[in-house]
Amino acid sequence: MVLQLPAPFEARMKSLLGDEYEQFKQSYQQAPHAGIRINTLKISKEQFSRISPFSLAPIPWCETGYYVEKSVRPGRHPYYHAGLYYIQEPSAMAPAELLGVVPGDRVLDLCAAPGGKSTQIAAKLAGSGLLISNDLSPDRTKALAKNVEMCGVRNAVVLNETPERIAEVFPQFFTKILIDAPCSGEGMFRKDADMLKHWDPSSPHKYADMQREILSSAAKMLCKGGRLVYSTCTFSPEENEGIIAAFLKDHSEFSVVPIGDSEWFSPGEAQWVMEHSRQQDGAGDPDFETYIEQTRGTGRLWPHRVNGEGHFIAVLKRAGQLDEQVDLHDWPKAEAKGAWQSSRPEKKQKPSRKSGDRLKQKKVTTFRRSGERSESDRKGSEQSHLEIFYDFVHKQLNLDLSKGYPVVHGNYIYLSPLPKGRLEGLKTVRAGWYMGQIKFGRFIPSHPLATALKPGEALRSVSLSSQDGEAVRYLKGETLEIPSDRIHYESVTDSKGYVLVCIDGYSAGWGKWQSGILKNEYPASWRWIST
Repeated sequence: MVLQLPAPFEARMKSLLGDEYEQFKQSYQQAPHAGIRINTLKISKEQFSRISPFSLAPIPWCETGYYVEKSVRPGRHPYYHAGLYYIQEPSAMAPAELLGVVPGDRVLDLCAAPGGKSTQIAAKLAGSGLLISNDLSPDRTKALAKNVEMCGVRNAVVLNETPERIAEVFPQFFTKILIDAPCSGEGMFRKDADMLKHWDPSSPHKYADMQREILSSAAKMLCKGGRLVYSTCTFSPEENEGIIAAFLKDHSEFSVVPIGDSEWFSPGEAQWVMEHSRQQDGAGDPDFETYIEQTRGTGRLWPHRVNGEGHFIAVLKRAGQLDEQVDLHDWPKAEAKGAWQSSRPEKKQKPSRKSGDRLKQKKVTTFRRSGERSESDRKGSEQSHLEIFYDFVHKQLNLDLSKGYPVVHGNYIYLSPLPKGRLEGLKTVRAGWYMGQIKFGRFIPSHPLATALKPGEALRSVSLSSQDGEAVRYLKGETLEIPSDRIHYESVTDSKGYVLVCIDGYSAGWGKWQSGILKNEYPASWRWIST
């Protein structure tokens, strides 16, 4: 299908691209490029290359990204459901790469749904540090949480908040912030024709105010020496270089980190913004032009120059010395109005050998609601829930949970990367790694607990083959016949009970084994749907 581009859009693109416009327009006759990104939380790219069920071609701007033929349908393979890779548009992999995340960073993905960039960041954190993934849409946070959980992320919190509210609670806290800003979506017309239907000449201006507000809130949350990446999937300079220039004018402590012209990244369209600024303002603002000049250091991915869709990326740095040694369990408390109440955590006791005993030494975080039971009754219920949970950990898992903080929310238990009080007052979708729930006096392990485990961290596990249909039957929710000699035991002899179900050795969910039958515990909402 040949896309009919609106005349105002074509006119502006001609002014941007000049002689390259015809080449740009011809790119719309080509099929979009499909890509996957290897989830290194579960498997290395070298390991995946040995078992990959389809051909891979490297994406140059992402070390774990690969082009795949769209005909292979990577979402229809058991490895996708085991979280070994994430299906992602190739250009969309660039912003998280340029964020420069390293283990130990405190990262905020401010407009995170559906979760592609969050899972990419989590893989770079490698289980260390903190990731807060936020989205303003309640419905979109459902997909965000699911993708984070499918990829086995342990150190992420999922929020459904406004940037302004998060800024009140986390002033100058994050070392890295990613803003994949809402935009007019011009760079996705080829991939998603519906975006073209909703575009009109005023679209760029409609989004610009929102983008400025988001950037302004993010600036309050970035610590000194921190890095912020602002990205869009649109060509509009008003939403890209124009936004960055205005931000730099109002925030003198920030500067552009040049991406550099390269084989795939083209420099920012500073000249276009300069000329149109002069047309709008008469003689122009000489001071503002110095900020526009900085936007030459931003980068663009053009669909006629690379194998991917259109993207804009700006890397910004805040002046000052970065404090990389901040302890998440005892960082300096906020002084800003509306931030958390400060109280130094109690001195930690020497941990014992059992995971359960270590967890008992932690302070329990709960979400308080008006009209609940008395404080003593509530604490008693929480302690009872935790004791049941610790007993499960001791009997079923070989897992050190001492780095996190247990969070009790009703009958649900999480392990949070944040200590007590840090999430109070925020709309929290996932307070951390979801462990499971207490039901009828028993602990029921969650699916996200299973997907983030390695086979050796469960005392019982079984591996299903992706080749003979067995794994697909499990993913469809079927009961399987599994002889006892296929159950792997770490340190128990009783085969009866919860079993971590793996696909070719990689965790996928739970099952309950007894007398040769594996009862399927794969969630109904996650199941493989036949087509």
